[in-house]
Amino acid sequence: MSDAKGKLAIISGPSGVGKSTICRLVVNKLGAMLSVSATTRPKAASEIDGGDYYFILPEEFARRLEAGAFLEHAEVFGNWYGTPREPVEAALAEGRTVILEIDVQGGVQVKAKMPQAAMIFILPPSEDDLLKRIKSRGRGEDEQTLNRRLEKAQAEIAEGKKHYQYFVVNDVLEKAVDDVIGIIKEHK
Repeated sequence: MSDAKGKLAIISGPSGVGKSTICRLVVNKLGAMLSVSATTRPKAASEIDGGDYYFILPEEFARRLEAGAFLEHAEVFGNWYGTPREPVEAALAEGRTVILEIDVQGGVQVKAKMPQAAMIFILPPSEDDLLKRIKSRGRGEDEQTLNRRLEKAQAEIAEGKKHYQYFVVNDVLEKAVDDVIGIIKEHK
């Protein structure tokens, strides 16, 4: 993909940090494409198949994985996620900016295949703030699940610091969005 004309930005961060909100605003301001991932996890009532994710059965995911249809894939909390290759490559070839909102392990996989990607990690202002955000997401999770999410978030932040090029603290949303846009525009 070294001949791609568009820009690719990988945006990662722990659960509850505001990645989705930042990505939506960046996409709107830049006219970029937000890649839609495939997942085997159940669809939430508020989610739209093909809009939020492509919700597919594990057998179909495995078939596509074997066929090389994903740029990256990962298992998260017992479910599989993957970025479909074709729409990303097509948009880049057209000169579009593409945003991948994926986890760290997926980001590392994509960067290995597409070294031109800008790797941007979103950080919370503090661990206390992150815990409040995780609790306020309204998923009705028990304390054990919340603690597991916080532990995963801490581990993901540590991994992000090892692999990512750019870091943006989501303290003030508008500033975080502007910072991400600036990184995308300046990244070579």
